Amino acid sequence: MKKTLLVCIIALFSTLASAQFMPKKEINVQIGAGFSSAYEGQSEVFSQGFYAQGEFILKGASWFELRPYLGFITTSSDGTDIYGFLTEEKAETKAALLGAKVRVRIPIPWVAPYIEAGAGTSIGSFETITAKDSIIGSGMVFHIPFSFGLEIGRNYKVDLGAKYYFQSTVDQFAGAVSLGFTFPIGQNKK
Repeated sequence: MKKTLLVCIIALFSTLASAQFMPKKEINVQIGAGFSSAYEGQSEVFSQGFYAQGEFILKGASWFELRPYLGFITTSSDGTDIYGFLTEEKAETKAALLGAKVRVRIPIPWVAPYIEAGAGTSIGSFETITAKDSIIGSGMVFHIPFSFGLEIGRNYKVDLGAKYYFQSTVDQFAGAVSLGFTFPIGQNKK
């Protein structure tokens, strides 16, 4: 299953790199505060860290984009819950993020709210320790990315967003609040 998913993602990236059906291409670079939390109502289990991601943008229309991505997230627990009480429970992630997603947006002047979803994989180490779970492992884990936010500016080159990567295999999700900037590549027209 893991090898099949990896082969499919590599094939997708290879196909998209040479595809000419979406003539406008851009790169988006994001940085932000990363976080991870456990599933199953353990909302007080929350770790913080760093997030960075790059996306290759293929514009199909003013409202539709295909976005293969490669990123990194690292979170760690400080031994307390969100209320500041000491706890041994934690949800930590240190992983590379790889996948593709589709963004649908409403391009109104100077601001474009968006929502996006897709499929990908997290490759790294994961630790989910709660009253219900004790998962410590490393390797490749399937994730479902989901994001929402705003593209801002005359040409929508600034991106403010909330990103989530649902990793059900390790009973946690990782995410970020990020700021991104978009840069055209090639012979893009305005």
